[in-house]
Amino acid sequence: MSDEARIARDALAVLQPAFDGTDTAPDWLLRGLENGMTGVGVFGRNVVSAEQLAALTDRLRAANPEVLIALDEEGGDVTRLEVRTGSSFPGANALGAVDDTGLTREVAAEMGRRIAAAGANLVWGPSADVNSDPRNPVIGTRSFGDDPELVARHTAAFVEGLQSAGVAACVKHFPGHGDTDTDSHLAMPRVPVDLPTLHERELAPFRAAIAAGTRCVMSAHIVVPALDPDRPGTLSPAVLTGLLRAPVSEGGLGFQGLIFTDALDMDAIAATWGMPRGAALSVAAGADAICVAGRASDWAEVERLRDAIVAAVRSGELPQERLHDAARRVRALGRQAAEQRAAARRPAAAGEDIGLAAARRALRVTPRDPGAPRPVLTTPPYVAEFSAAANVAVGAETPWGVGGHLDGLLPGTRVARYGRDRAEADGTGRLVADILAGAGERPVVAVVRDVHRHPWMAAALDALLAARPDTVVVEMGIPQAPPAGALHLATHGAARVCGRAAAEALTAP
Repeated sequence: MSDEARIARDALAVLQPAFDGTDTAPDWLLRGLENGMTGVGVFGRNVVSAEQLAALTDRLRAANPEVLIALDEEGGDVTRLEVRTGSSFPGANALGAVDDTGLTREVAAEMGRRIAAAGANLVWGPSADVNSDPRNPVIGTRSFGDDPELVARHTAAFVEGLQSAGVAACVKHFPGHGDTDTDSHLAMPRVPVDLPTLHERELAPFRAAIAAGTRCVMSAHIVVPALDPDRPGTLSPAVLTGLLRAPVSEGGLGFQGLIFTDALDMDAIAATWGMPRGAALSVAAGADAICVAGRASDWAEVERLRDAIVAAVRSGELPQERLHDAARRVRALGRQAAEQRAAARRPAAAGEDIGLAAARRALRVTPRDPGAPRPVLTTPPYVAEFSAAANVAVGAETPWGVGGHLDGLLPGTRVARYGRDRAEADGTGRLVADILAGAGERPVVAVVRDVHRHPWMAAALDALLAARPDTVVVEMGIPQAPPAGALHLATHGAARVCGRAAAEALTAP
């Protein structure tokens, strides 16, 4: 193989594109996997069922037996394996609320077992971010919490559980996306944290994950001026090479596994550098595998990114040896995953109820009057679900809420969803009047999600409680606001099992 051909093949090897399709993969992807591409990302649009996904991943593996098939799965609010139904597992914040590392490990092992059975061998998760800014619009319940030590021990436990099932973990988003009120899908966050705080807070969970043996770490598209005032972590040699890769003796984390980028189509990269330029700069900075896009790619886009990486090698901006090292690392993990799959002894199934059991334990119930009997629903209620726009990571396809679960327990439950547009168009008074008219004499259950981040939602809830003090409130996001309502339930996430646990608690005598 000529030197030029080797460079092009290495450039193709570091790219991990997404695609459209559920029954089969597109021809361009299969040809790419047969001719040097080593990885592919799987998202909700590729999943109908676990059985269907297993057939699809078998086809990918037939094109390249050592392909890395990454699933963007965290459980909880961010689920692709159960995108159409909601997750069977509570998310990180619920597990952090329970604070039982054995349970976290068990949940992650069962999730990993199901993911491996569906044919994926790498998971872009868990989130190791410390959710230190309550206004955070993109991490929130994806984080185990706001305490670095708690996040560290549960990140490590989750990594151990996933990898016990033969699925490589990829902790994210290095060096920490928790202390920001900006979503990097939409803009460039800046985290103005000093170095001592960074090391004590943001980096603690990543150190724990590395000590636990995580195979991969994913970079964040965030600027941390204390590390690099100009470039986000994904494009910064100071962050990826000078901190993540550097030996512990030199103040680094000493990570020797695979470094992934977050998706390059996110505006923090795409709108500033562009995806082709971002791909070349990220490999030069120290990244090994490029998550090309959360949206579907095509061969023309893959070629543009490949050619940009090749051009950077030819210009001297990207040393050829750095590209070769990145490609070598990707191929090595793919080979290891294939060998492990062939020899795998999956953990025994923990049972369908492990996620529900965890969600029940995460539930926090606060009555307004602790000395009085706890309110219990015995007749079909009116459920008003206040819905803010989902962030890109969570997506809008996955169902959430409590109403459907309550209808299963109390047939005839009525459910209505109210959003910001309606609140702003009609005003809070009209919105609450509509709820009261719809409810009539029924008990009212108000479901909110991160009410502390949405002024319109807080105003509507306050007005509803003033009119109907007997309203029950279910918070399915971060329970930052003080408990309110005749009874307040905090689920610490909006997974399907969290909604079911809340409905059970509302109807249990």
